[in-house]
Amino acid sequence: MAAYDFNAPRLFLDIPMREGVRHTLDRAQANYLLSVLRRDAGEPVLVFNGRDGEWRAEIAPTGRKAADLVLRTQTRPQDPPGDLHYLFAPLKAARLDYVAQKAVEMGASLIQPVVTRRTQGDRIKLDKLRANAVEAAEQCGILALPEIRDAAPLAEALAALAPERLLVFCDEDAPVADPVAALAQAGAAAGNGAVPLAVVIGPEGGFTPEERTLIGDRRNTVRLSLGPRILRADTAAVAVLALVQAVLGDGR
Repeated sequence: MAAYDFNAPRLFLDIPMREGVRHTLDRAQANYLLSVLRRDAGEPVLVFNGRDGEWRAEIAPTGRKAADLVLRTQTRPQDPPGDLHYLFAPLKAARLDYVAQKAVEMGASLIQPVVTRRTQGDRIKLDKLRANAVEAAEQCGILALPEIRDAAPLAEALAALAPERLLVFCDEDAPVADPVAALAQAGAAAGNGAVPLAVVIGPEGGFTPEERTLIGDRRNTVRLSLGPRILRADTAAVAVLALVQAVLGDGR
């Protein structure tokens, strides 16, 4: 039997959470619960803020299209935060939304767009990126929201990584070999404990030779092939995040 309640709707609320707190929903949230889901007074809603765990709240209508939520009990304590940075060259709008959602689902603790020579995506709208992160967390029972940084040049983003953070470089020119073995070897070299991690994914046209050299010359970097096929950037993101979490992250 699943330990998670998939029947109750789930909302992110950026408020302090404790028993008895009463919060007035904004118009969109009230409409979602009362009109779209047709929930009634007293029905449960799960809420979280990324800091205080998850709470069971009850709907308290205050009008035909307005409602409060009253927090009752904590259903889950706050998980310890993960430590996986996701660096990626921006993509076009629909695929950028997809990548942001999947990165959150796969446990990214930081999302960092990086500008490369061949980046083709539109200007990053941070509000939309955050909205996609919130939506993914709401739908998948995730308690912690990732930090979302503004786009930065690739060199600047790499320089901001702590030296001890293991960077997984998805390199289409890396020898096709066992990616699980390559990650396990890198983890063993780092001591097989909890390793701070980062993943970097390039644009559709790939990194330039100069960019590949810049990444490869960084200490504590492992080049990784994702197999014999060329993957789209959004596909590569899901594949490598799953591999990294399974071998070195919280999927072990």
